Amino acid sequence: MILNTELEYKGNLFPSKIVKYEKNLNVLSFTSENGVILEVTIRRDSVLRFRYTTTGIFENDFSYAITKYASRGYNHLEVTENEKQYIITTAKLICHVSKLDLRTSIFDAKDKSLLCEDELGFHWEESYEHGGDVVKMSKIAQPGESYYGLGDKPVDNNLKGKRFENWVTDSYAYGRGTDPIYKAIPFYTGLHSKRSYGIFFDNTFRSFFDFCSERRNITSFWAHGGEMNYYFIYGPEMSEVVANYTDLTGKPHEMPALWTLGYHQCKWSYYPESNVKEITKKFRDLKIPCDAIYLDIDYMEGFRCFTWNKQYFPDPKRMVKELADDGFKTIVIIDPGIKIDMDYSIFKEGLEKNYFCKRADGPYMKGKVWPGECYFPDFTNPEVRDWWSNLFQELVEEIGVKGVWNDMNEPAVMDVPGKSFPDDVRHNYDGNFSSHRKAHNIYGMQMARATYQGLKKFSYPKRPFVITRAAYSGTQRYTSSWTGDNIATWDHLTIANIQAQRMCMSGFSFIGSDIGGFAEQPNGELYARWIQLGIFHPFCRTHSSGDHGDQEPWAFGENITNVVRKFIELRYQLLPYLYTAFWRYVGEGVPILKSLVLFDQADLHTHYRNDEFIFGEKILACPITGPNQKGRRMYFPIGKWYNFWDKTVVEGGQESWVDADLDSMPIFIKEGAIIPKYPIQQYVGEKEITEVSLDVYYKNGKEDSELYEDANDGYDYTKGRYSLLKFNLVGSENKLIIRIHKTGKYITPYEMFNINLFGLPFEVDSIKVDNEEVDLKDLSFNNNSLVVTKEFTNLQIMGK
Repeated sequence: MILNTELEYKGNLFPSKIVKYEKNLNVLSFTSENGVILEVTIRRDSVLRFRYTTTGIFENDFSYAITKYASRGYNHLEVTENEKQYIITTAKLICHVSKLDLRTSIFDAKDKSLLCEDELGFHWEESYEHGGDVVKMSKIAQPGESYYGLGDKPVDNNLKGKRFENWVTDSYAYGRGTDPIYKAIPFYTGLHSKRSYGIFFDNTFRSFFDFCSERRNITSFWAHGGEMNYYFIYGPEMSEVVANYTDLTGKPHEMPALWTLGYHQCKWSYYPESNVKEITKKFRDLKIPCDAIYLDIDYMEGFRCFTWNKQYFPDPKRMVKELADDGFKTIVIIDPGIKIDMDYSIFKEGLEKNYFCKRADGPYMKGKVWPGECYFPDFTNPEVRDWWSNLFQELVEEIGVKGVWNDMNEPAVMDVPGKSFPDDVRHNYDGNFSSHRKAHNIYGMQMARATYQGLKKFSYPKRPFVITRAAYSGTQRYTSSWTGDNIATWDHLTIANIQAQRMCMSGFSFIGSDIGGFAEQPNGELYARWIQLGIFHPFCRTHSSGDHGDQEPWAFGENITNVVRKFIELRYQLLPYLYTAFWRYVGEGVPILKSLVLFDQADLHTHYRNDEFIFGEKILACPITGPNQKGRRMYFPIGKWYNFWDKTVVEGGQESWVDADLDSMPIFIKEGAIIPKYPIQQYVGEKEITEVSLDVYYKNGKEDSELYEDANDGYDYTKGRYSLLKFNLVGSENKLIIRIHKTGKYITPYEMFNINLFGLPFEVDSIKVDNEEVDLKDLSFNNNSLVVTKEFTNLQIMGK
């Protein structure tokens, strides 16, 4: 459709023809006859930014989402024109800008194939109620196009045919399809013709996305204020799109401490101290590994943040130390609401320094939360963030708390319409003063940022650990997260699986769910199946409201306890594998969990799969998501896959039945993988690691694997004191060769590998270590297992 750009379309306004073009280095500016300006910035050959203003003047260019460490630079930039359009060419993209109405089309520079094109393109509607514009963009859906991303939406992986809203919301006991919920991540990936691109709409106002819902061949996104400001990110691989988006919005500032990847136990609430000690003692008595115990709001004096209830916890410093001596790190909750109480020093200081949010006409923003009537710090003010960060000194530095959990930071307010701040609340917004309409979606992010700054300051030289419920794009730089107040149902087990995958493909990999469900109580079977899923989520925590009964691993009888222990032990064995996946995520933005479509987008069968996912690079997992099931059908992606339990091999590209009684779960290992495993520990650091197992899965061909290690905490790894082993496996009909290349200055404490060989098609006849034949007895060779010094660089296993 060719629009008359002076025409109103359902009340919308449109740009008119281009009358001016300017180029300033990598910023191209196109001005239309009616004053609309399109600014195209070439950030990378594969990343273009599109920014529009209807007033002829752009707002101050400020974003909480974009990291200053994002990659920049391009290899080629050329701008030409013809009668109808300007043509922008980079090494990877070609972008056409229509001279008639600023509409754009984007093509692959290699083969000129169409990737993405505007339908109506940019248009807007003046907002007479609030001022400014409702800004809109619509694009033509290409044949067979699918869409993924948008954070923690509780729907199937493929978003096509659905419509969503981004407005961070406290959604207690949400259900399938509830929208919006706790996070606003306005980034999606489009996939068609085996090519993938991403669009990040960096606008913090209430925003909407329609993926062919209103009109079956049109995708659109819009916001109730601000600028039309979005980034186009090209792959063509979906994994490249997600990695480039994560680079743009920020990778985590540091590796997580290894203990944060262990199993965590939480409840609303464990108190008094005797109850906490009873719970932690039971973990050790039953030999169920656990690294962290959580204290919810009842540890505080009258729910006042940064205080302790001395009746329940008379000596918190002693208690925290005693827990630490037994391997438990103490995590405490901190909410944003500060109780109105002139005898409460934190409230009094915040009031005196004018740190609390105010309404438009001057009164403080007052709302009811757990302590009663509260004021709320303006975390968009850098001075307030600095003040808030310093409040953690006593908790962290003096008492010894190891992590902080930010809850209710949507912000959630009780007993008011919308359950949050009114729109007229004012914010500093780092000097870009705004109303809550603009600041709402980033409020929780900035609270988490301030908390992170505090923990980093007072945990040093150890690494900080922060968890947040609310988030906007870029929050992954500071914190981990979970999927909020779910329910103990089988459907929520399914939802938790999809949400974790979606968060990972939205740049936020340090994610998990409340295992077992927060609201209501699971039966033993549901809890066991949820644990089986949860051990494959980067953040692994049982959390319950406690209103409906106990939800510890031993709460459902001995049979369930044994199943739960078995899988938590597996989690601890796989810690080096998971830690290596985190190293790739922190370094390269590679998602830790990969939906099948992210793993193999060329296979159309993967485009609508929800349950199966890749954990790290080499493990395929699929939870059992219904009661009384002794197995399930699942889809196997490209390649060959070893059953983790019986080592049988399945050919990919098909759906097959997999047996999985209650004490099992469908887990498969990619052919050729080398999986590192630690001995079972009751908590990270309980044992000195004197040997590491390498599970080697034979492949007739080549496969690469990695093992990253460092001191498991602290910052020495940033100075080169890490160990990275790159394994290169080459298999043939009668030989298996494993080569190791090491980088880094960290000396690991163990001196040998226990190597377990699976799937060998030959009987081992001889073994060479670094080209010297070794007596099999010297390697303790037995049943295709052997012991080799970790210093070897070449291992050759030969058959008859």
